[in-house]
Amino acid sequence: MESAAEIAAAVCAGRVRAREVAQRALDRIARADASINAFTRVTRERALAEADAVDAALAAGRPVGPLAGVPYAVKNLFDVAGEVTLAGARVTRDDPPAAADAALVERMRAAGAVLVGALNMDEFAYGFTTENSHAGATRNPHDLSRVAGGSSGGSAAAVAARMVPLSLGTDTNGSIRVPSSLCGVFGIKPTYGRLSRRGSYPFVTSLDHVGPFATTVADLAACYDALQGPDPRDPACAQRPLEPTLGALERGAGGLRVAVLGGWFDENAGPLAREAVQAAARALSATRRVELSLAEPGRAAAFVITGSEGGALHLPRLRTRYADYEPLSRDRFVAGALTPAAWYVKAQRVREAYRREAARLFEDFDILISAATPVEAQPVGTEWIDVGGRRMPARASMGVLTQPISCIGLPVVAAPIPLPGRLPIAVQLIAAPWHEHLALRAAAELERQAVAASPRPEPAKVVQ
Repeated sequence: MESAAEIAAAVCAGRVRAREVAQRALDRIARADASINAFTRVTRERALAEADAVDAALAAGRPVGPLAGVPYAVKNLFDVAGEVTLAGARVTRDDPPAAADAALVERMRAAGAVLVGALNMDEFAYGFTTENSHAGATRNPHDLSRVAGGSSGGSAAAVAARMVPLSLGTDTNGSIRVPSSLCGVFGIKPTYGRLSRRGSYPFVTSLDHVGPFATTVADLAACYDALQGPDPRDPACAQRPLEPTLGALERGAGGLRVAVLGGWFDENAGPLAREAVQAAARALSATRRVELSLAEPGRAAAFVITGSEGGALHLPRLRTRYADYEPLSRDRFVAGALTPAAWYVKAQRVREAYRREAARLFEDFDILISAATPVEAQPVGTEWIDVGGRRMPARASMGVLTQPISCIGLPVVAAPIPLPGRLPIAVQLIAAPWHEHLALRAAAELERQAVAASPRPEPAKVVQ
C-alpha cells in the first residue's frame, strides 16, 4: 500500500477515488489478517460511507482534509460510535456500544481519513506483547512465530504489514514504542497531555498517552498534526494551540544537540539494540554519552503508580467478574489495588525528582538517544529473555527502556533501524516536553540518511 501522503495526493488530484482506496484496504485486510490477527473488528460499512463522503466533497468542490481518503485503524480501546469498546477484554463485551467517537477518531475523520477497523491489544493495555488470551496473539508480520509487541500490537502490526498506512495506539509505559520497535514502524508518544484522550478507555490516568504509527516520518508528522489541538472536554489535555511539525522536517537535524543515554539504558540493551543506537548516534553526530541517574527508581515508581491507579480503576469489576479477567492482568490489578498509599506517595516524589533531573539534562541537549527495546521480537510464549547475561522476565522487560521515559511524560519518536539479516528494532529519540518537532526532525534525518526505515515484510510471511 502507498504512503498516506501519496494516497491523499492521488485522491485530491482525482487520480483515484477514496472508495477505491478503501476497498483495496479492506481486500488487503481480508487476505493478510488471517495470519497476523491484528484486527478485532473491520468496520466495512463505515469505511465505505466515509470514503464516499470524501469523494462527494471533492466532486462538489468542498475542502477535504490533509488525510483525504487515507485508510486507518484504531486500537480497540478508542470509542467508535455504534461499536463496543473492548479494550482487549472479555468483561467489556456486554457493555453498550459507544454513543460517539473518541476525540482522535473525530479528528481523523475531520482530516478526511477513513476508519477501517479496530485493532488487537493486551487486555486493558496491561502488557508488552499482545498475547491476548481472548482474541488470540497478534503475530509479527516479519516472522509470524514471534510477538508484535504491545500493548498496541495490533496497531503496529497492521501498519507494518501495509494493511493500513496509519493507525492509532496508546502508550502508558511503552505501548507505542515497544511494538514500533518489534514491528519496524515509526511511532510517536507525544508529551503527556498533548493529545486528547477523551473517548479512550483509561488505564493509568497520570501516565496514559495517545499517538499514531506510520511507515514514514512525513506520514507520522502529518497524522500527529491532524490529532493536535486543545480539548476542553479532556481535563488532562493541555490547552495549547496547534503546533505543526510536518513543515519542520525539511530542516533536518542541523543544529540539534544530540547525546546518547548510557547507564541504565545501555546496561539493559542487548547487542542488536546497542548496534541500532550506535548507527543512529553516528548519523546524528552524537558523540557525548550522558546518564539519567534516577532512571531505575523512575521505572520502579512507574510500576507502583501503574499498579495502584490501574488496580483502583478495575477493583469494582474485579469483585464481580474476577474469573473473566486474564490471569496476568488480573493478578497485577489486585496487587496494585492493595498497594499502600505511602508507597504511591513516595513513587510520586521519586517521579518529581526524576523529572527535575531530566529537565536539567535538556538544558544542554535537544535529543537523547536510547534503544526502544532490549531485544528484537521473541517467539510467542517466551517467558524469559537474556540481556547482558541476566535472565529477565520477557513480558515485563520489553518495557525496561521505555517505562523510565513514560514516567515523566517526555515526547519520543520510535525510529526503526533496519540491520542486515536481522529482525527490526528501534531507537527512542527523546525530546524535552512540548518539543515533538525536534524528535521528528531527528527521525527525518535518520530516514534521509537511510539509517531509519520501515522495512516491508516478505509477502509470503504476511499472506498465507
